[in-house]
Amino acid sequence: MTLRYRLMPLAAAALLCFAAPAAFAAEEASHGPSEVVFLAQIIALLACGRLFGEVMQRLGQPAVMGQLLAGILLGPSVFGAIAPGLQQALFPSLPAQKAMIDAVAQLGILLLLLLTGMETDIALIRQTRGAAIKVSIAGISLPFLCGFALGEFLPASMLPHPDGRLITALFLGTALSISSVKVVSVAIRQMNFMRRTIGQVILAAAIIDDTIGWILLAVILGIASHGQIETLALTETVLGTAAFLILSLTLGRRLVFRLIRWANDSFVSEMPVITTILIVMGIMALITEAIGVHAILGAFVAGVIIGQSPILTRHIDEQLRGLIVALFMPVFFGLAGISANVAALGQPALLLLTLGLIVIASIGKFGGAFVGGAFAGFGIRESLALGCGMNARGSTEVIVASIGLSLGALNQDLFTAILAMTIATTMAMPPLLRWQLARLPPNPEEEARLEREAFEARGFVTNMERLLVAADDSPSGRFASRLVGLLAGMRHIPTTIVPIEAEAGRRRRSQPPVVAERLKKVAAVSAEAVEPADGEPEAAPEPADILTRPRAEPEPPEQTVEREARKGYDLLMIGIEPNAEDGSFDPRVTRIADGFEGPFAVTVARGGHRRPEPGRPLDILVPVTGTAYSRNGAEVAVMLARADQGSVTALYTRRGPGSWRRRIGANWALGEDEAAILREIVEMGDRLGVPVRTAVRTRATAADAILAQLRRARHNLVVMGVSRRPGATLSFGDTPAGVLAESPRSVLFVSS
Repeated sequence: MTLRYRLMPLAAAALLCFAAPAAFAAEEASHGPSEVVFLAQIIALLACGRLFGEVMQRLGQPAVMGQLLAGILLGPSVFGAIAPGLQQALFPSLPAQKAMIDAVAQLGILLLLLLTGMETDIALIRQTRGAAIKVSIAGISLPFLCGFALGEFLPASMLPHPDGRLITALFLGTALSISSVKVVSVAIRQMNFMRRTIGQVILAAAIIDDTIGWILLAVILGIASHGQIETLALTETVLGTAAFLILSLTLGRRLVFRLIRWANDSFVSEMPVITTILIVMGIMALITEAIGVHAILGAFVAGVIIGQSPILTRHIDEQLRGLIVALFMPVFFGLAGISANVAALGQPALLLLTLGLIVIASIGKFGGAFVGGAFAGFGIRESLALGCGMNARGSTEVIVASIGLSLGALNQDLFTAILAMTIATTMAMPPLLRWQLARLPPNPEEEARLEREAFEARGFVTNMERLLVAADDSPSGRFASRLVGLLAGMRHIPTTIVPIEAEAGRRRRSQPPVVAERLKKVAAVSAEAVEPADGEPEAAPEPADILTRPRAEPEPPEQTVEREARKGYDLLMIGIEPNAEDGSFDPRVTRIADGFEGPFAVTVARGGHRRPEPGRPLDILVPVTGTAYSRNGAEVAVMLARADQGSVTALYTRRGPGSWRRRIGANWALGEDEAAILREIVEMGDRLGVPVRTAVRTRATAADAILAQLRRARHNLVVMGVSRRPGATLSFGDTPAGVLAESPRSVLFVSS
């Protein structure tokens, strides 16, 4: 199919997006605000923004550029020139009508800042802070000074208010100096440079740019509210901003974390966390308005705090992101495009100013980032890549320019020039960055780190976000709390405990606080003991987030677990006694496992683990078979050994003849498949700094081989990755049943 035929459906759809809403809007009288016109505007902006955003993404450009172009086409520049009557019917200049769509756009600004804050990776900034700060400061300072100087020397005829030249110059400097995190991250992700050192520095510097930019803009807006620089007012603005940031990132951070967790764990209605996030954003935006700073700073800081919440799972993040990306982004950027009059670029003075903005922005940003890279110790190629990567504006500049236009600090001509500069620099950045990054092969250290991160990306434990524990105060329950504490402390995974009675029919004693305190203690020790693997940033250990969920006395434990599981957990750890000696599980274990849709693990404490004290570090035996669930069990074993400073032995079993006489002369050579299975576990241990030994045993059954290895070595825990068998009672098959019945050591079954 030729390009011509591929574009025909798009052209027809675009025509429908223009004409259909306009036709409905034209039927409405323009005597007052109309809901029909408002709905037609929303439909046109959403449909055209989606179509043109799709085209831009297929061309390797960010979707926001397509939404801006859709607004320009819907505005007076194109649609207004072709059909001025229909364009005015669709976007009338009636103040009351404009206020309806502008309200959506203003809310969109706050939500975009919330999303930007949530995408601010504090860990990435901490990891590359030295180089990123130098690149960011140099990359902001030079273009800001150039833009400010340009504003100071602009002719008075081009200013919206000649007596407000200072505010206009500050807005120009800000618009020219900030990079767009979204555009930078899209380009780096498409080049698979997200985890490369230079890619991380570019992204971290862009995040710092954004953060400094919003704080700077908040201060400028505080100045603008007074019309000029007043020492007292400026001091109040700066001090108020500093106090807000300090309180928000300390006390506010803990308060927001608790509020999000309370909403997630207490409400039974749909999406309570989304509502809580929006309320937090609104309150913090109102606080910044009250201290004389624009609401955008409150929304951005709220996003930064919320993005660090341990309860903010990927599912919740996607729900909120979907609302913003699907509705508010096309509306806001589309209206920004409509506000620009591209036809005005035909004026020689404005065209010259626009070209000057593009040159100053590009040279200033490129030169500043290049100099910052040189000061950070990068070579010429890396510094060139930094300069190319930082020269991208996008959504950030559009928001700055829109606020400046709404406040009267910019007129429509300056707004159009900034918008044209934003489009030009943003669309030029991806191909330039791709060209430069292609000339930077990874070094050996980067290759090792990339392999480790690729392993973590497809891992079982490394992708867990929340843990649920159902345990009593028996030895198995205590051992379950120890194992979960090791995982939670090492990975900082939020954990919820559902206490179970020690014996059926017995009154619940004080075991809930006992189990919780033991788990917290183990988690704290685990967090302090685990050393970062190669390439991981060093950071002070954070306490694990441990919560006990009390159970209503009449409610069976399986119902409590099932109700709690609906709030989103990645693994359920069950520690309940007694377990039958014939290889079957307590009926309560079966009922609890039935109520959890997802991976679960069952703990059985034996040997030294039946004593209150944990004893020596874990010496784990993990049978491996090459299956996916066997690999998950091996990963759990390696993670536990790392957290407890223990060791792992990977055992591969081969079915052999039952008699020792028939085993004489058997082929004991290790096959290629067996070697590959064991090598995978050894490499897993190497990546995480855990010693992994290997063993191969031939027995009549796999259970016999595992039990023989336990008798031969000093292992104190068997971790088995298992798959649940269908049936009314919990069963993992003959081999796990045989191990459960006869193992003298503790066993952990991991069902995934």
